[in-house]
Amino acid sequence: MTRKAVPCREGDHGRFEITERDGWSRLGRLHTDTHVLNTPALLPVINPNIRTVEPREMWERYGFEALITNSYVIWKHDRLKAEAVENGVHNLLDYPGVIMTDSGTFQNYVYGDVEVGVAEIVEFQREIGVDIATMLDVFGTPQMSREEIESAVRVTSERGPESLDAAKDTLLNGPIQGGVHADMRKLSAELMGAQDFAVHPIGGIVPLMERQRYKELVQIILACREQIPWNRPIHMFGCGHPHLFPICIALGADLFDSAAYALFARDDRMLMPWGTVKLADLTEFPISTAAFSGKTVDEVRLLNDEDRCKLLAHHNLEVTASELARCRQAIRDGTIWKLVEERSHTNAALREATEYLYENMPTGLVEATNPLRNGGVHLSQDLSTSPPSVAALGRLLNTFETDADKAILFSDAGGPWRNRIGGLVQTIAQRWPDAAVFIETPLGLLPYTMEDVSPWAHLTGPASIWDGMEEADIEFDLGALGEFSDVLQLSLGEDKKVNLAAIEAAFGEGASNEISRTELDREMIEDKVCYFLDVEREEAETLLHDCTFVYSKTHRVRNVVASDGVHILSPRMRDGGLSLTLEGARRLHGSTMPTVVVIEDSVPFTRKGRNVMHGFIANVRGDLTPGLPCLVEGPDGTFLGTGTSLTTAAEYERFNKGVAIKMRDGIGD
Repeated sequence: MTRKAVPCREGDHGRFEITERDGWSRLGRLHTDTHVLNTPALLPVINPNIRTVEPREMWERYGFEALITNSYVIWKHDRLKAEAVENGVHNLLDYPGVIMTDSGTFQNYVYGDVEVGVAEIVEFQREIGVDIATMLDVFGTPQMSREEIESAVRVTSERGPESLDAAKDTLLNGPIQGGVHADMRKLSAELMGAQDFAVHPIGGIVPLMERQRYKELVQIILACREQIPWNRPIHMFGCGHPHLFPICIALGADLFDSAAYALFARDDRMLMPWGTVKLADLTEFPISTAAFSGKTVDEVRLLNDEDRCKLLAHHNLEVTASELARCRQAIRDGTIWKLVEERSHTNAALREATEYLYENMPTGLVEATNPLRNGGVHLSQDLSTSPPSVAALGRLLNTFETDADKAILFSDAGGPWRNRIGGLVQTIAQRWPDAAVFIETPLGLLPYTMEDVSPWAHLTGPASIWDGMEEADIEFDLGALGEFSDVLQLSLGEDKKVNLAAIEAAFGEGASNEISRTELDREMIEDKVCYFLDVEREEAETLLHDCTFVYSKTHRVRNVVASDGVHILSPRMRDGGLSLTLEGARRLHGSTMPTVVVIEDSVPFTRKGRNVMHGFIANVRGDLTPGLPCLVEGPDGTFLGTGTSLTTAAEYERFNKGVAIKMRDGIGD
C-alpha cells in the first residue's frame, strides 16, 4: 500500500505537541501543511545532484517522513533552480513528506564561497515551497576565539528578524551557535528562543562529532535545552550516527539529519548501533538487514562501485531507522536511560560523555521525570545507579520526615522485603518506636514505608549488586533522611531471631507497645500521600484519620477507605504509586497538592472527565510532575476533577497543542 502524506488540520501549521514522554525525551508531532511529522525523526540529507537512494524510496520503503536538502545548492544550479521555482521542491525531489532545507551556512564553513543575501536565501526557500526553511546563520567552530564565537552568536541573532520577515508563513529554523563555550550556547539559545522560530537546530557540532568529542556535545545540549522554548523541536544539525541517538534523545533532541548513510557507503563503511565497521574488515555481517539478505560479504565486495555503494547506503538507512524506532519504543517503555547506558559501553568517548552527564544531571530533567517505573529494572555492577527516575524519587524522599533517634539498616538482598522482614519491622515498631527502618539498595537507602516502590522493589542483576553500600554513601543518605545518634546494620539473609538478638544487644530490650499491622500500613500510606501527592504531613494525616483498608489475598492494601466509609485512594501493585479516587481528590482540594486551573471554556468538558488540553490552562499551583496525580479546578476555584499530569509547570506556558492533563475522573454535570 502506498503511504500518503497527511497535512495538518487548519490552524495547526507550525504547532508541536508531545504524545508520550520520559523526562525530557519525548514522542511528538510537528504539524506542517505537507505532513504531520512524528518525532524523534531523522531527516536523511539529499544531494539534489547525487541521489544515492531516491527520496521516494526513503518515503515508501523505509518510512522516513522528512528529509533535508540544500537550498543553496539548488539556488546555484540553474536547471535545479528553474525546476524548483516552476514545480516546487517536492516535485523536484519526488517526495511527498516534509522537506527541510539548509541555507548554505555549512557550505560556507567548508568552502567559503556562499554569496547569497540573508533575506534572499529565505525568500528562495519559501518560493520553492519547502516546509521548514533555514536562515543564513554564522557557523561557529571549536577553533574560533571567544570573541569570534560571540560575534557569530550575535550576528546570527541580529539576522533573525529579517529572516523571519522573509519567511512569512513558512516555518523557519533558528540555529543555535556558540562553539564549545557553554555561556555562549546559553546566550544563543536565549536570543534565538526569544524570536518566533519554529525549530531550533543546534549547529556547529559536526567538527566535534567527527573527532568523537561527545562530552562537549553533551555539554552543549545541556547549555541550550532549558533556554529553548519547550514547544519547539530541537534539531541536531549533522548528527546522524545511530549510537548518538539515545543520549541526545534522552536530553530532549527531536530531529536529526545526516548524509552519513551515503558518505560512509562511498567509503565502504557501514553504520551499526554500536559504531562503524569497514566492509574490508568483515568475514560475515554482524547484523541482519534486508539490504544484505541472501548475500555474503565476498559477494558484496565484488559488486561494482556504484552498486556496492547503493547497497551499503540501504543498509545504513535500515540501521538508522531501526535505532530510531528502538529509541521511540524505549520512551514508551520508560527505558530510554537503560538504552543510553547500554550504548555508552560501545564507545569510550560516549562512555565518558555519559558519565559526565550522570555526574551533572540537570535538576530540571530530574523534576520532569516520573519517579515511578513499570516493571523491573536490570542493573549490572558497572552501570551508573543515578538515572533521572532514581534521582526523581530521591528528590521526593528529601521530604521524608521522622523523629526517630535510631536507624536500622537491612542489606544484602532484594525484595519482596515485606515477605522477608515484615513481621520483624512490626516488632521493631512495637519495642523500639524511636528506630526508623531502612533498606540498603544498589540505588541508595530506602525507607521501609516505600518497600514496594519501583524501581527499588523490582531490581534484578548479579548478586554483586547487593554487596552493600559504601560507608560514605550510607552517611550521605542518612544525613538527608534524618538525624540519628545510633545506626545498626543488619543482614536480610539472617533469620528473625538472629536479627532480633542483634537489635536487643544494641538498643536494649525495648518497650512493649501494641502496634497493629494496620497502623503500620497507615504510616506507609501516609508517607506515600506526602511523597506522590505532594501534600503536607498534616493534610495527609487529616485525610487518613481513622481510615480502614481493604486487603488483597496476599495482605497488601488494595483500597483505602475513609472514616465515613468512602473509598479515597488505592495503592498500585505494579509500581507502588497511588491512584486517587474522585472523592479522595475532592477532600484534598485546597491542599498543597499540585492543582491546575483551567479557563472557563474548558470547564464543561473537564467536568465530564475530558482531558485538559494545552492552551486551556490559566494557572498552575505547585510543581507538576509528569506521571503523577494533580487536581483540576475552574477559574472560580470550583473543584472539577483529578487526573495525571503529562506536562511540567514550565511547559504548560508554552504549549498550545496536545494533552496536558490526562483526566482520571470529573465531577460530572
